Amino acid sequence: MHLYRLDTLTPPTPHPDGHSRPVGEQDHDHLMRWCRELAVDLGETVTIDATSWASTRFAEKTYTFWETPDGTPVSMAGVNPMIAGMVRVDPVYTPADLRGHGYAAAVTAEVSRAARAAGATEVVLFTDAGNPTSNALYQRLGYRRITDWAPYDFAYAAAEAS
Repeated sequence: MHLYRLDTLTPPTPHPDGHSRPVGEQDHDHLMRWCRELAVDLGETVTIDATSWASTRFAEKTYTFWETPDGTPVSMAGVNPMIAGMVRVDPVYTPADLRGHGYAAAVTAEVSRAARAAGATEVVLFTDAGNPTSNALYQRLGYRRITDWAPYDFAYAAAEAS
């Protein structure tokens, strides 16, 4: 994975039609569906529903939708709570059939701008090092790669029967 930090925010050009709006309680089912789709895209085995939501990595974030002019959500971005002046953008998701229109760029730029306006001195995000599309997108928005990151999963060996 690559870790990026926002330098000077550069809004996307061309800018897609539409606007951002905070995800509200009325959007919870839609949000959970997109979080499930994202988990599948990432190869995660995450079950997200109203009962399990609070125990998932998605629950602590605030979310923003990018909507088309007719009010249809087409992309989302989440932001973790600010800690010591730092905010992490995570996740950013656009359904596969809506990609390539600049929606992810627009919503990422908006949550990044809002984080700075709320007092964040550092805005960061992680990307899949093997995804050239997202890496190029974030660099166009003003994010600069600061380091690489390798996640590891550790598992205990099964105990032998005595």
